[in-house]
Amino acid sequence: MKDSEIKEILVKSNEEFKKIYEEHQDFENQLKGFQSKHFLTSEEEIEMKKIKKKKLVLKDKMQKYIEDYKREHRN
Repeated sequence: MKDSEIKEILVKSNEEFKKIYEEHQDFENQLKGFQSKHFLTSEEEIEMKKIKKKKLVLKDKMQKYIEDYKREHRN
């Protein structure tokens, strides 16, 4: 089973995973907003770096859930 399929299952069945996923998506959308600008202020650059770090932490948490799911559902 692909990670994307497991992610879909977890979003539907695990509230904590869903919360992490939605927060990750929110950060992704914020980054897209920054990336659409031609110029960033120094404050915006700092904020973008903070968001990237937070997004990475959430990605790691989601990956742990996915790996746990794979372990629990091995054939």
